[in-house]
Amino acid sequence: MQSAESVFRHLRPGMRGLNKERFVALFLDNKHRLIGLERISEGTLNASLVHPRDVFRPAIRNSAAALVVAHNHPSGDPEPSQEDLDVTRRLLQVSRLVGIPLVDHVVMGDCSWVSLRERIAFS
Repeated sequence: MQSAESVFRHLRPGMRGLNKERFVALFLDNKHRLIGLERISEGTLNASLVHPRDVFRPAIRNSAAALVVAHNHPSGDPEPSQEDLDVTRRLLQVSRLVGIPLVDHVVMGDCSWVSLRERIAFS
């Protein structure tokens, strides 16, 4: 999982065409190889409720060295919402506290994606 594109390619088959938002976490080892994946939440047509504890509890259980989160937009448009940005900022704060870096938050559309790492400061 070295790029947002690789995350998109890995997740696309299972998330394309869904009529609800699905939020997943990918747990990585220290070389950013995938060691686990978990569905964190499934929401409504345009919202997915995510709490940091629901992301980091399984990350700790999986002994993740880092993680990537991703979710789909059923509309097919990957442009992030304000809620997407806010959730990402909260997850970044918690990632610093627990010592498991958030590598990226990938918002997926039907045929494209947006890397929030490229949109907001992750450092």
